[in-house]
Amino acid sequence: MLIIGIAGGTGSGKTTVVHQIMNELPDTEVGVISQDSYYKETHNLSYEERTKINFDHPRAIDFELLVNHLKELKAGNIIEQPVYSFVTHNRTDDTIITHPRKVIIVEGILILSNPELRDMFDIKVYVHADSDERLIRRLKRDIAERGRDMNEVINRYQTTLKPMHEQFIEPTKAFADIIIPNDKYNTVAIDVVRAVINQRIL
Repeated sequence: MLIIGIAGGTGSGKTTVVHQIMNELPDTEVGVISQDSYYKETHNLSYEERTKINFDHPRAIDFELLVNHLKELKAGNIIEQPVYSFVTHNRTDDTIITHPRKVIIVEGILILSNPELRDMFDIKVYVHADSDERLIRRLKRDIAERGRDMNEVINRYQTTLKPMHEQFIEPTKAFADIIIPNDKYNTVAIDVVRAVINQRIL
C-alpha cells in the first residue's frame, strides 16, 4: 500500500490537488482519508465551549486514532472512519466503512506536524498558496458551506488561523518531498506524483 500525505494551509487547494491526482487513477485503487474526520470528540463540552476550541492546533486532532487506522488499512483490515460535523463542532454517531486500497491519500493542514504519522507517508506533498488567496477561499467556503458569517471568519483568521499557520503548518513544508504551488496550470507536479503512484501500483 502506498500512503500519500497532502498538507498545506487552510484554503490552499489541497482538495483540488487530491482530485487532480485521483482523476487519473481507478476508483477501486484509491482511498482518501481527511484529517478533518479525526478531530477529537467533545461530547463532554457544551456547544459554546466547543466553539472556543482552537481547531488549528495539533492538540485538536486525534492523531493516535488516525495512525492506528492507517496501520489497520496497511494490515489489510477494514476501518470505520469517524464523521465530523462542522456545524455542531463534534463527531457524529456515523462512521464511514473504509476498505484497504493500493493507494491511500491522507489530506489535512496538520498531517505533517505529527512525527509518527509523517513517517507513515511514502510521499509527502505540501500545497502552497498565497495567504490572501487562502483567506478569500476560506471566507467563501465557510460562509457557503459551514454557516459562518464574514466577521466570524475574519476574526477567526486573525486570532487563530494565521498564527497557527505560521507556528504549526508553514514549518512542515520542510518535510515535504514535493511542494506544489497552487496554480491550476501546474500540471508538472501533479504528473510527477501520478508517475510515482503508477510505478508503485501497476
